[in-house]
Amino acid sequence: MSEAGSLSYSDSIQEAGGAMSRFPLIPVQGVPLMNHIADNWDSVRAFEPHPSDLLIATYPKAGTTWTQEIVDLLLHQGDPEVCSRGLDLLKVMPPPRVIKTHLPFQLVPEGFWKNKCKVIYVARNAKDNLVSYFHFDRMNQTQPEPGPWDSYIQKFMDGKRYWEEREKNNILYLFYEDMKENPRREVERIMRYLDLSLSDDVIGRIVELTSFKAMKENPMANYTFIPMVVFDQTISPFMRKGEVGDWTNHFTPEQSRLFDEDYGRQMKSSGIPFRANI
Repeated sequence: MSEAGSLSYSDSIQEAGGAMSRFPLIPVQGVPLMNHIADNWDSVRAFEPHPSDLLIATYPKAGTTWTQEIVDLLLHQGDPEVCSRGLDLLKVMPPPRVIKTHLPFQLVPEGFWKNKCKVIYVARNAKDNLVSYFHFDRMNQTQPEPGPWDSYIQKFMDGKRYWEEREKNNILYLFYEDMKENPRREVERIMRYLDLSLSDDVIGRIVELTSFKAMKENPMANYTFIPMVVFDQTISPFMRKGEVGDWTNHFTPEQSRLFDEDYGRQMKSSGIPFRANI
């Protein structure tokens, strides 16, 4: 499966002399977005979803592709031959549509809340998310240069607002760690949220098709169809490890202490039950 219609990533690429040009960041309502998104912000903001559309919202590298794959398979009775892509295509596709975004809550087009669309948000513990995003920024030649690991830590952002709004806006809030711990349980949670009823055999097939091993070997999930000039997977594969607790291989004790202190200050009132290990 390729990217579903995305509100946060354009299919266009910038090339200069045959080499990729990393997109600069432009702030939109205080949130830094790549310039091709910021330049088209009026179109993104004005997007009008159908009430039957489903929005999958995540912080980058928090389980986005995994959740998209599960949802598509649920909607197609476990048939892996499904693919949808691109904001332009999204506008002419008949609803219901599966739409992906990395936008923070306050930047999501108002129509999703006004039309009471179903929304699935996936969160991952901050340390593993940070490690995964760092490696993604290294290999993604359209992203801003990540710089060294120790300074990258300071740039990291969280997704707290979706948690606060989950009941008011009927958001299914998933945790990456729960999906790793018991994938069948979480697939069934998504199924019930989508008002679907699938047989045990179909659910079992979906769990198998969306395992990390299966997706790592699936070109439409591991993004090996993307040219190396865009995703240089010799630096780091798109499907890298998919583990919980890999942060312990990257953070020094001092970095971990400083991160925990800062995270505790920013998230002290959130009540989000993140787990750094399972």
